[in-house]
Amino acid sequence: QVPLVESGGGLVQTGGSLGLSCAPSTRTFLVYPMAWFRQAPGKERESVASITWNCDSTHYADSVKSRFTISRVNDGATVTLQMTNLKPEDTAVYFCAARKTYTIPRNTRSYDYWGQGTQVAVSS
Repeated sequence: QVPLVESGGGLVQTGGSLGLSCAPSTRTFLVYPMAWFRQAPGKERESVASITWNCDSTHYADSVKSRFTISRVNDGATVTLQMTNLKPEDTAVYFCAARKTYTIPRNTRSYDYWGQGTQVAVSS
């Protein structure tokens, strides 16, 4: 069973908006910090945004600050990523991730669970 399931990707024009959603397979993830990563073709997977289990702390990559917003909804069970003013360089596969301990690091090896990813494509 895939622990995390992403949805909401698609094709959008430059300047447009998209919302991604990540639904965990169990409510155990309610108390896990969660994050969004992305991986463009030929590039390493990079941190986009992360949020603690109680939403008291968030982190954003410099490239998406003021354009992306990470939130927990559905009593914290679902994590969303609202993306505005999208740019061609935002094109990537976006992955949802979760980890068992409180902090929200930015490296992929610190996360214990991953989704299969959803494609976001921004046309110029």
